[in-house]
Amino acid sequence: MRLRIEQLDKHLEGRLAPIYVLGGDEPLQVQEARDAIRAAAARQGFDERVLLCVESGFDWDALRAHADSLSLFGDKLLIDLRLVSGKPGDAGARALRDYAAKPPEDNLLIVTMDKFDRASASTQWYKALEGAGAAIRTWPVDAHQLGAWIRRRASARGLTLTAPAAQALGERVEGNLLACAQEIDKLHMVHGESRLDLEDVLRSVADSARFDVFDLVDAALAGDSARSVRILHGLREEGVAPPLLAWALTRELRSLSRMAGDMAGGSDLAEVMGRNRVWDKRRALVSSALRRHPVPVWLDIMCQAASTDRITKGGAPGNPWDALEVLALAMGGVMLTPGKPYNRSL
Repeated sequence: MRLRIEQLDKHLEGRLAPIYVLGGDEPLQVQEARDAIRAAAARQGFDERVLLCVESGFDWDALRAHADSLSLFGDKLLIDLRLVSGKPGDAGARALRDYAAKPPEDNLLIVTMDKFDRASASTQWYKALEGAGAAIRTWPVDAHQLGAWIRRRASARGLTLTAPAAQALGERVEGNLLACAQEIDKLHMVHGESRLDLEDVLRSVADSARFDVFDLVDAALAGDSARSVRILHGLREEGVAPPLLAWALTRELRSLSRMAGDMAGGSDLAEVMGRNRVWDKRRALVSSALRRHPVPVWLDIMCQAASTDRITKGGAPGNPWDALEVLALAMGGVMLTPGKPYNRSL
């Protein structure tokens, strides 16, 4: 049978299946599903566990030996089988089909596939395992559902995140659930059970650096080029990751570009800032930034931000700190793009 990941907890309250096969594109969900099955098995008397990692040269007779062995004390055995490559090979396929044909009563087999694709799901060995037990496939959390997933995860740790805070955390980890779970654990360690807003989250992910992401963004908005450069150097000395800074600047740029476009379309400044939830204490900064560039320039800087983001992540050649400096200065009105001096009159 097939189980959706959200059905697993309810399923584990009853009689366990003799076989579970886990695979998908979300390592965190696969890992936590396996942990939940192991915990349920322990509650139902599976006191022994053996771990088998299937790599090149693995002897499949080991699985057969455990399946055929009887404990001297009548203990139930959990076999934790990890398919590192996601494919068992011909010998493994036969061994898994044989096991699924007659699962031992006192054994529980968990097969975890580190790599999973549609081709694997169509194989005879996979269908045999699925038919004899339960198959759980995990899928990436949709971008529109990520905020809700983060808030549920945080709530389970005693944290209440506002919607903007959850969105910022999702953008920070780029949808990586494992990284997101780690960030939520860090937030819990720092803040305990509490309510956190956007500022709390951003300050926490910026850690305890002497300068933080807010200082850099505000200096860029203010057009204070000397302070922007000084803050960047400080952040570099503190060991802050360049992708975090690129993310923070790009996030602010998206908002500025959107607001500049609305104003160019005839919307009132106060209305635009209200619609974009600009805090009162930041309205003067944002207002001065919006007057600094026309819409086409903000869009050009957004393109520059995309390039900077790739550089900070190693996806394009260049020095990430140099790229961040050029981006922050561009936001403040100092355009350093080689061969294209900025002219406000254009």
